[in-house]
Amino acid sequence: MLVPLAAIAVLVILGSGDDETTDATTASTAMMFELPTTDGTTFALRDALAESDVLLYFSMGVGCDGCFAQIPEVADALDQRGITLVPVMVQDADLVDRAAAAWGIDRPIVIDADRSVSDAYGMLGINGHDDRPFHSIALVTQDGTTSFVKHYETMFVEAEQMLADLF
Repeated sequence: MLVPLAAIAVLVILGSGDDETTDATTASTAMMFELPTTDGTTFALRDALAESDVLLYFSMGVGCDGCFAQIPEVADALDQRGITLVPVMVQDADLVDRAAAAWGIDRPIVIDADRSVSDAYGMLGINGHDDRPFHSIALVTQDGTTSFVKHYETMFVEAEQMLADLF
């Protein structure tokens, strides 16, 4: 009876890593998409990649203060490295826009209302959230590949930590 319990304990310990990350050396073709934004424009990933690499930041959105605080926390640091931060949320654009304004965020936020992009990038079902992303990033490089994905277990990550994860 103790042997099965010991085996279960070992599996729990081995399976309880920090954050889930793809192997950074394994790149996959990124899904290209066009979605509306909070400022009424349309964001096209292909167009953004013509300018720079893109870090897609999938988050819970409205109701998560850390998700909104994360945007200015990393945006400037990524800009300095030639990477464009693109926040993606699944709620109504007006609701997201009001929440962003309350945080002083003036950059457009991409709205994935039908969750098709979040699903295609594997951002649903993380940390118990089947209906919306939790707090995840996907780095899409100019060659059209998703070179790095990370699902954080916390709702806010210091910029230094996120940059260390990326580079």
